[in-house]
Amino acid sequence: MTGSPGTNPRQFLASHLFLKLPYPTKEFSGQTIIITGSNTGMGMEAARHFVRLNASKVILAVRTASKGLAAKKSIEASTKRLNVVEVWDLDLTSYDSVKAFAKKAKGLERLDVVVENAAVFKFDRELKEGNESTVTVNVISTFLLALLVLPKLRETGVKHNKMPVLTFTGSFTHADVKFPERKAMRIFEELNKEDVKLKERYEVSKLIQLLCTRELASQLDKSGKPGRVIISTLNPGFVATSIMRDAKWPYTWWLAFLKVVLSRTPEEGGRTLVNAAYGGDGTHGKYLDDCKIGTVSPFVTSEEGVETQKRLWAELSEILEKIQPGVVGNI
Repeated sequence: MTGSPGTNPRQFLASHLFLKLPYPTKEFSGQTIIITGSNTGMGMEAARHFVRLNASKVILAVRTASKGLAAKKSIEASTKRLNVVEVWDLDLTSYDSVKAFAKKAKGLERLDVVVENAAVFKFDRELKEGNESTVTVNVISTFLLALLVLPKLRETGVKHNKMPVLTFTGSFTHADVKFPERKAMRIFEELNKEDVKLKERYEVSKLIQLLCTRELASQLDKSGKPGRVIISTLNPGFVATSIMRDAKWPYTWWLAFLKVVLSRTPEEGGRTLVNAAYGGDGTHGKYLDDCKIGTVSPFVTSEEGVETQKRLWAELSEILEKIQPGVVGNI
């Protein structure tokens, strides 16, 4: 599952029970698209749509190659298009893997869309690259990849006179968390303390991701570099995926119930990813909900939210610079 019922139950129910998300029809002819977390679920279904819509190259960025190859086989069988899908290794728990992937992407002839869809939802503490794994994957590695591919996106935009898209899969659950760690002197250090419980960690990571995406969009607006890249966060809603596979009883029973009653299918979730990939200047820096511009939580736009956004970006920038010196200069 991706997400859980949010702060506006009436809106949530109307969206998931009655709203029909638009089926993608606009083509991506000639475009090269990267989708992380695309060996299964809505990532794979989005890739299927991209291939169906005549993208020239669709790169499945996956941690397990065998699963990526199985996804490729499924997409080719349903679309009847061969030599379009490629499977590339990407392990977001490893900064070296992210850097190697980005280096390979630099050699592409063009790069039009990057959909950062991969994420983890952990119920037990696990360290990856010295940080709690949810933060490592959903925030640090996600933005490391974003900044590393920005130059290629810009290059493509200038060369082809277009606005490439960098979009992040977020969650409406960003509105449901208290995020007490924001009051600490060093937020990321507070998130990494051993005695901190993982309850709401996924939701917190999505709030941090949203705030940092908004700041990245703002920073890009101030940049004098040629080539405009559209940055957005998309909310796929409550989708039946395997992201909560580590959940334990009795939470698993609750998830199973919600899956039957309320969840969107992976194909429907995939539509939201494709919609965000269409981009357009009006979506820059925006939070997309139900395939249109949505409304973020009151905290995000509050004075404290804006201050927290700046602090998070400053801390994240320091972390990214230690991983890859000079990477923030890509903005």
